[in-house]
Amino acid sequence: MSKRKNTDWLQAPCPCGRLSPKQQALTGADCCGRYIENFMDLPAPDAESLMRSRYTAFVLGRNAYLLATWQPDKRPDMLEPEQGVQWLGLEVKDHQLIDPGHAEVEFVARWRVNGRAERMHERSRFVRLEDGEMSRWIYVDGEQL
Repeated sequence: MSKRKNTDWLQAPCPCGRLSPKQQALTGADCCGRYIENFMDLPAPDAESLMRSRYTAFVLGRNAYLLATWQPDKRPDMLEPEQGVQWLGLEVKDHQLIDPGHAEVEFVARWRVNGRAERMHERSRFVRLEDGEMSRWIYVDGEQL
């Protein structure tokens, strides 16, 4: 029997919390899902979308996506998800396009581990690389704030 990916999350509100112009929650399919499920053919169009989809990948445990969207000389060899993590939300505080190939996104991610609340406030750096006929944003690193 083949093991299939759980795609039920695509019909639920996206974990990244992005809202439509009418301030309604976007489904996973209409938000980060299209990039996570098709990352080789449909890269995130901007650094904020990539950062949101990376948060969603952390929530879902999609380590292959996280590694594929991380600058190769900065990424770890492997990722091991922390057990017992309950992701609580993401707040994007700022998104700046520095130039056509560089951007920064400031965010706060919140989670709970074994009943203890945690948060990460980071300014992440992204670069846009040319990948054949398409360009692709990738995560470089971040500064804890």
